Amino acid sequence: MSDIKKVVLAYSGGLDTSVIAKWLMDVYQCEVVTFTADVGQGKEVEPARAKAEALGIKEIYINDIREEFVRDFVYPMFRANTIYEGEYLLGTSIARPLIAKRLVEIAEETGADAISHGATGKGNDQVRFELGAYALKPGIKIIAPWREWDLNSREKLMAYCEQHNISVEQKRGNESPYSMDANLLHISYEGGILEDPSAEPEESMWLWSVSPQNAPDEPSYIDLEFAQGDIIALNGEKLSPATILEELNRIGGANGIGRTDIVENRYVGMKARGCYETPGGTIMLKAHRAIESLTLDREAAHLKDELMPRYASLIYNGYWWSPEREALQALIDKTQEHVNGSVRLKLYKGNVIVVGRQSEESLYDDMVASFEDDAGAYDQHDAEGFIKLNALRLRTLASKRKKS
Repeated sequence: MSDIKKVVLAYSGGLDTSVIAKWLMDVYQCEVVTFTADVGQGKEVEPARAKAEALGIKEIYINDIREEFVRDFVYPMFRANTIYEGEYLLGTSIARPLIAKRLVEIAEETGADAISHGATGKGNDQVRFELGAYALKPGIKIIAPWREWDLNSREKLMAYCEQHNISVEQKRGNESPYSMDANLLHISYEGGILEDPSAEPEESMWLWSVSPQNAPDEPSYIDLEFAQGDIIALNGEKLSPATILEELNRIGGANGIGRTDIVENRYVGMKARGCYETPGGTIMLKAHRAIESLTLDREAAHLKDELMPRYASLIYNGYWWSPEREALQALIDKTQEHVNGSVRLKLYKGNVIVVGRQSEESLYDDMVASFEDDAGAYDQHDAEGFIKLNALRLRTLASKRKKS
């Protein structure tokens, strides 16, 4: 790594990445380029420019990638009804491949030799960033300071800042005690009292949603329109993907929707407890399954459900750019060609309730499904032979066992 002259750093402007920027200059004697991504984290990203300039950084990238994030990453993931270990909607996981993509692109634009990130050596994000970067640029060099240095506490980081005249907030004040990550899909909370799996989160921790018991006593109704598996309109108004997700977050949060508290299995081998708020994603998942129930063939739907856990693990573990994920995506997208129509939802005190769905491509036939006169659409006598044929192996097995 001694030949590294320029590094692109994923830079938030916070304590960790500010220290990393200076540390890279000192240890690697290299030029640093910063990249700050706006993925909808809900706070101003422009101040990162002034912080980078104060460190002497000349090349500073600040990109609004919210639309690309939802259109090219969140929407494709939700076409698969993706959920990890039954509960996690992969809010952090799905943002990492896009950030890795931009790091590599900026490295190419600036002639950088390497990229760097602030993920720790205990978490999943180091894997996601680096697998993505290697898949897109096999020869890229990656510097992960948390795996190299000994600045492994806030006190050591603050001492480093004082020694090197790095301007950072010296006191926590009202800062949250939790480690948080946010984007347009979710906000996550880890650390603090959450490290005790038996401890209930404090109500003050939740930032995006009211508690279900404090949500309005009157339900909210919304209508979502789908085209090829993607939401294209909210309450009859055509909106961009990022705007739709932003609005669903607002409406869902106001109705106490989207809170989860889970212990998940990290790819690096440990269990970790995390809390998540995903109001818009929770609504999207329920609505998408509702429109698929009307428009998707039974066996195609069941195949998707069988493949989904595998697809979810690929995203969670950082394999977005892998050939197997791309192959699964092609299959999933093929199933969405006729997933068109609208879904009506009732949002009430933390619940997302489907109250209606309709589509011009509906496979539901009331003449077949009706309990009334069949009118020749379905001959109920045919069911007898169907049942006997399917029971043949069961009857044979039972007879053999009875004899033995």
